[in-house]
Amino acid sequence: MRAMPIPPLIVFSDLDGTLLDHETYSYAAARPALEALQANCIPLILASSKTAAEIAELRAEMGFDDYPAIIENGAGVLEPGDSGRDNDNDTVHRQLISILDALPLRLRENFSGFSDWEIEEVAERTGLSPAAAAMAASRRYSEPGLWWGDDKDRAEFIALLAQSGITARQGGRYLTLSFGSSKGDRMREIAARFSTGGKRPRILALGDAPNDIEMLEVADIGVVVANPHITPLPELDGECIGRIVRTMKTGPEGWNEAVLRIIEELKDS
Repeated sequence: MRAMPIPPLIVFSDLDGTLLDHETYSYAAARPALEALQANCIPLILASSKTAAEIAELRAEMGFDDYPAIIENGAGVLEPGDSGRDNDNDTVHRQLISILDALPLRLRENFSGFSDWEIEEVAERTGLSPAAAAMAASRRYSEPGLWWGDDKDRAEFIALLAQSGITARQGGRYLTLSFGSSKGDRMREIAARFSTGGKRPRILALGDAPNDIEMLEVADIGVVVANPHITPLPELDGECIGRIVRTMKTGPEGWNEAVLRIIEELKDS
């Protein structure tokens, strides 16, 4: 793929609990920073466990449809302009569910995923409208869900899935199962598109949950956005030297403040 022009900065951001409010899913508080990114021609790459259909809609609303996005926790990439409405591209997801269903019943029954729920239950558990819940349940590559068992069985569950190449990553709400690639892997791939002649833009990553750690630690600048609804992340590699910082404000308010500050620092440098 042809390399894109090198911008001064490229931003990778988690959604739920980070750019989107944990309870309302609103990004209204981040509008000033989103507008500043557009005004300065800075790409925003959304990176979430959400599906292609969900992220395509959000990406278009935010005005960043010209850029790729990381979907389903890094299991895939949504290319620019893709509406995410192709529901036939679910071969990988069906393979994953087949492996999941083959686990011992005592483990399988302790994991309840989106594919186990009717759309009405997805809507109830996520707080989404039925239409939005249907998009959330339209999986191509991964299966988010809830673990109901104890830690010992959880470890065995994850180990057995790993034998079939399935990884389990804990997000702000769900344990997401997928084959291999992480948000960090996809971040490296996408950043390479903006590189030419051995040069690349600085990378800013923002997130709040364990499945964001690799992305935060790989970036030039990492921002842990406060989320009081989940257990805070442990101290990360690079945090002691200030390469990774934490917001005081939560969700999109913290996101907005951090991104605006970094844009101003970029202008002053």
